[in-house]
Amino acid sequence: MWNRTGVRSRLHGASAGLLVTLLVLALVTAVPKVTAGSAEADIRDTILRQIEAFATDDHQRAWDIASEGIQRRFGTSEVFLSMVEQAYPAIHRATAIEFREYVPHGYFDIQVVRLTGPQGARWNAYYRMVEEDGQWRIAGVRVQKADTGI
Repeated sequence: MWNRTGVRSRLHGASAGLLVTLLVLALVTAVPKVTAGSAEADIRDTILRQIEAFATDDHQRAWDIASEGIQRRFGTSEVFLSMVEQAYPAIHRATAIEFREYVPHGYFDIQVVRLTGPQGARWNAYYRMVEEDGQWRIAGVRVQKADTGI
């Protein structure tokens, strides 16, 4: 088999298939599984529900997912939504979502989410999550431009 540079490759049929299988197994086993009912699964569900609420303009549902601290800071769902629309367009109108690292802390947890915004730019969103009355709530988000790689 020849590669793109014209050099004969040593990978043939079964060898190439074995290599692909090993790579897939390495990727699958390297990604930690999230079990239903775990804090991480509940946090991901909470974030998805708020992003969905923004996408469908369900202001009240998006507001209800915000922590008590966020609600005190902004006062009303209208003020909160206006801030999200202006400051966080990638969250307000995300076109793709990929959950990344989850970092538990003492009083809060951080969930990193890779978002693609409405203009196609990719962003890393660092969600600060707090548990209030047995429910996970979003206590803040820091967004930064994601590295685009090569």
